[in-house]
Amino acid sequence: MEEFNHSRVSEFVLLGLTDSPELQIFFNVMFSIFYLMTMLGNCLILLTVLSTPHLHSPMYFLLSNLSLIDMCLSSFATPKMIMDFFAQRKTISFEGCISQIFLLHLFTGTEIVLLISMSFDRYIAICKPLHYSTIINQRVCVGLVVTSWTVGFLHTMSQLAFILYLPFCGPNVIDSFFCDLPLVIQLACVDVYVLGIFMISTSGVIALISFLLLLTSYIIVLVTIKDHSSTGSSKAFSTCTAHFIVVFMFFGPCIFIYVWPFTNFLVDKVLSVFYTIFTPLLNPLIYTLRNQEVKTAVMKKLSRQYLYHGTTTPRYPVQ
Repeated sequence: MEEFNHSRVSEFVLLGLTDSPELQIFFNVMFSIFYLMTMLGNCLILLTVLSTPHLHSPMYFLLSNLSLIDMCLSSFATPKMIMDFFAQRKTISFEGCISQIFLLHLFTGTEIVLLISMSFDRYIAICKPLHYSTIINQRVCVGLVVTSWTVGFLHTMSQLAFILYLPFCGPNVIDSFFCDLPLVIQLACVDVYVLGIFMISTSGVIALISFLLLLTSYIIVLVTIKDHSSTGSSKAFSTCTAHFIVVFMFFGPCIFIYVWPFTNFLVDKVLSVFYTIFTPLLNPLIYTLRNQEVKTAVMKKLSRQYLYHGTTTPRYPVQ
């Protein structure tokens, strides 16, 4: 046991996105703005859904939980990446690296199940509208959210079960801006072929199957909508299109990275930036721009806040 502890590295070196000082300054400013917009946008949707009575429905309850997960997914690595642009040597402790892997798979696993739940909600609402209120109720929605977090937790624990006991005796350089499982496993001082197969089967294949299931469900929903030309159908089509855009943006990078885990492509960094930074940023934009109810509620909330802060109270009481 002493030999094992002695052989384990105490920290990892992150190479980040670029070595160019000019690009580092540019990325620092750009990602700081993106992160701030992500937090404000998702927080605005969350507060709008909670404070607007007519948005207290299953679809918007799931949407608010998606915003919460996106804020978490955007925060597990982005703040450190922004700070690391100022650092000459970008390092992360072994415990910090394991924590990033834990949080990444917790939030992505939870979001996968939540997106499936949102797809199920839209399928029932459009294909079985007469049974919607009996099938999808408050208890079912809470159960879907709890199931999402439970599955995410079990998934991330299954990923950590093996990596925690791997010997890391060097090298300790990770060619990324955060610790991702495929990159960290390659640094272990043992043959990781079997672990690679396990990781592909538990992450890559699960993401691929989930995406195909979601694709199939949305195709069924869109075909059903096409057969009913009305204002309600147009609204449902807009909602489902927004859902599918989110699904495609989230699953595309995950599938590419985890189906081919031990291949180092430059595009891997781009995809990592995409699903940890851009997807959480674009989710609120997509839902607010393509969903009239959310857009109207957000605009009303912002206008009320503006009027509240813009109204001055008289200094003296009116006689």
